Amino acid sequence: MAVRVEDVVLQFVDAINHADLRCLAALMTEGHVFIDSDGSQVTGRSAMLDAWSQYFSMMRDYRVTVREMFSSANTVVLVGTAEGVWAKTSPSDHGSRWSVPAAWRAVVDGATIAVWQVFVNPEPIRAALRGDGGSAA
Repeated sequence: MAVRVEDVVLQFVDAINHADLRCLAALMTEGHVFIDSDGSQVTGRSAMLDAWSQYFSMMRDYRVTVREMFSSANTVVLVGTAEGVWAKTSPSDHGSRWSVPAAWRAVVDGATIAVWQVFVNPEPIRAALRGDGGSAA
């Protein structure tokens, strides 16, 4: 039975939401490409696992919430929110929490993700890092 591209992408989101590096590794192609909102790229499974590890240690409770999903052939687009807490502050410091509308584009290769692209306004996240609030309207 063929794997549905939507299911592969939702497994990837679940691995992100659980900061599960082993599962993320299993779901990335060897040549996996991550593209950030500013267009910067990280290429290769190993390099991206290092990047995810650093990000998860920097951002507590990082979560992707999917509100809508659209797919065409091997490409899936997700629309929702991304949120987290800047890890250098205490859990009671609500100014470090951020939440932003976001979208993601995933290109699926078999049962793995070849491309994971993020579209987000980074300013609320930067504001949380500065300590002057992080919620987006």
